[in-house]
Amino acid sequence: MRFLLDPEQRAFAASLDAMLTAADTPGTAREWGRGEHARGRALWARLADAGVFALAVPQAYEGLGPRPVDLAVAFVELGRHAVPGPLVETVTAAALLREPGPAKRLLPALASGASMATVAYEGASEEEEEAFALDGDAADVRLSVTPAGLRLAPGYDGVRPSLDPARRLARLTAGGELLTVGPPAPEALPIARLATAAQALGVGLALLERTVAYVGRRTQFGVPVGSFQAVKHRLADTRIALEFARPLVLGAAVTMDPADVAAAKASACEAAYGAARTALQAHGAIGYTAEYDLSLWLTKARALRTAWGTPDECRAAVLAARARPVSR
Repeated sequence: MRFLLDPEQRAFAASLDAMLTAADTPGTAREWGRGEHARGRALWARLADAGVFALAVPQAYEGLGPRPVDLAVAFVELGRHAVPGPLVETVTAAALLREPGPAKRLLPALASGASMATVAYEGASEEEEEAFALDGDAADVRLSVTPAGLRLAPGYDGVRPSLDPARRLARLTAGGELLTVGPPAPEALPIARLATAAQALGVGLALLERTVAYVGRRTQFGVPVGSFQAVKHRLADTRIALEFARPLVLGAAVTMDPADVAAAKASACEAAYGAARTALQAHGAIGYTAEYDLSLWLTKARALRTAWGTPDECRAAVLAARARPVSR
């Protein structure tokens, strides 16, 4: 099945691409990794003006959504340009805040970009011994999903570095206002995984684009490295993996079935991780240097691979859904 964007969606993607190309997102990401948030917040406000965060917020709370397909289109561009900040966590917060009281109080600011949110989601990954929130120092709304329900954390306890310098982790302070009782909204995890998958797809596309350009410039034995058959094959395999992931992401955005979303996340994140390995091999030693912009996408591909569910967890979710008997 082919999933084609309509003219409005293509124009939306093109406008985000133009905005982010002119915004020097690599420089913004480096400052964000140092805890300097001024440029990142300014970019956040521009993204909000373009309607990115409103796509996850219901219309009853001054949003435009939920519109998961358009959200996926936007997050592909955010990944392509390595935009920093709790992007996935903010749209996940919009899914978690379903009670009228907290939603009316918090969602309009998320839609307008006046606030950014982060989430410490216990159980998001079986490999995590502790639940950390992304960019807890920058977020204005800090949500903690606990056995008792959804809490508005009063603060955070320090900041820890992660594999991706632009993804700063913080442990949220215990306690705080109890916003909802019981398990989280069932649509929250699929939204988080869909946004992560789309972001990873954009990261992979950026890595492939940069690698193709680099091997066209770099020469060995008097000819471009990109003319070598082995390099061509590796780049072709990377392109195929990304192009196979794209319809899975868009298809999952249409159905929002948890199994479809899990399959899309596993495929997109593995394709992006493969693109990172290809990019590193093709660039050689320069690819290892933190000063080279390629590293911004390399580390993000690795971090997104396990964010909101490892590949094994996502595959297990797909298999479990397919094993359930179909009701007649």
